[in-house]
Amino acid sequence: MKTARSPLFAAAPLALALILSACAGSYGGGDRPARLEGGMLVGSNGMTLYTFDKDEAGSGKSTCNGPCAANWPPLFAQDGDTAAGDWSIVSRDDGKKQWAYKGKPLYFWAKDQKPGDATGDGVNKVWRVAR
Repeated sequence: MKTARSPLFAAAPLALALILSACAGSYGGGDRPARLEGGMLVGSNGMTLYTFDKDEAGSGKSTCNGPCAANWPPLFAQDGDTAAGDWSIVSRDDGKKQWAYKGKPLYFWAKDQKPGDATGDGVNKVWRVAR
């Protein structure tokens, strides 16, 4: 006995491919803004990322601006980057966008010299290595 296939059933593989393709590009070019290395988040340059206790998770805003941001450079989001999963993009006072992980904006520490350094952990009891 021969059964007829609906056009919808035939289009399912194409639809699945399009969905997977969209997910792969959700971080801007398919790359995540950071990766887990040695139990901590690091930027694409391998440098340790930090969170700031004064940033309220999920607020959509960074509170480290001006002189603070000179010491704690933000992990900037680029035009066209889109958030997905635990990754979000927050606003900064200067109008730029910054990556956040689980709602907490991410920063580098100006005094870290090489990949793997984590000298900013615990600074002023308000800076933490992002994990």
